[in-house]
Amino acid sequence: MPRTDAALLQLIWLASPALPVGGFSYSEGLESAVDNGLVHDEISAAGWLADQLHLGLARADLSVVGQAVPAWRDRDAARIASLDAWVLQTRETGELRQQTVQMGRSLVEWMKSVRPELAQRVDAPVTYPLAFALAASSGSATARDCMLAFAFGWAENMMQAAVKSVPLGQSAGQRILARLADEIPGAVDNATALGDDERQAFAPMLAILSARHEHQYSRLFRS
Repeated sequence: MPRTDAALLQLIWLASPALPVGGFSYSEGLESAVDNGLVHDEISAAGWLADQLHLGLARADLSVVGQAVPAWRDRDAARIASLDAWVLQTRETGELRQQTVQMGRSLVEWMKSVRPELAQRVDAPVTYPLAFALAASSGSATARDCMLAFAFGWAENMMQAAVKSVPLGQSAGQRILARLADEIPGAVDNATALGDDERQAFAPMLAILSARHEHQYSRLFRS
C-alpha cells in the first residue's frame, strides 16, 4: 500500500517536539555525561548522541517499534505484551523506567483526545515504544517509516537536551541534528534486521551515568 500524504503528516505530527508527552524533560543520561566531563562541546555531544543512536536506540527501542507496528495492525495481543515486557525489563535504572512509562501513558492520553478509537485498544499501561507504534500503525506508512519518525523525534529531543545542558548554541544544535539525521536511516536498517534474540540493551556506561543522575545534586532533566 503506498504511503499517503495523510500518513506522512501523521508521522511528522508524532515526531514533533510539540507532542505533549514530556520528551523534552529527559536527557537519557546526557546531563550526567556532561556533569562527569564526558560531554563538553559540540563534537563530544554529537559523538555521544551518535553512539547512543547506534548502540542504544537502534538495538533496543527502535527495533521494538518496527516489530510492534505490524503487531498492532494484526491485533496480536500476545506479541504486543511480550514486546512491552521486554522494554520494561531492559530499563536498568528507575529514572529510565519512569521515562518510558510516563511517556507511554502521556501518549495514550493524547490518543484519547485526538484518536479515541486507538486509545480504546489499550487495556493496560504500555511503554512509549509500544504507544508510539500504536499511534503510527493506524495509517498506511510502512514500519520503516514509523521507525524513521520515532528516531527523528528522539534526535530532536536529545539535541535540545544537549543545547541546554552542555550548553551549546542553536547553530551547534542544528549541526548535531543534521549528523543524526544522516545516520538515522542506517540505524533503522540495522534495527530492522534484528530478531527477538538479537535485540539488546547493553550500554554499561549509560546505565552507570543514569544511576548517578538519580542522585545528582543539581539537574535540569528527569533522566
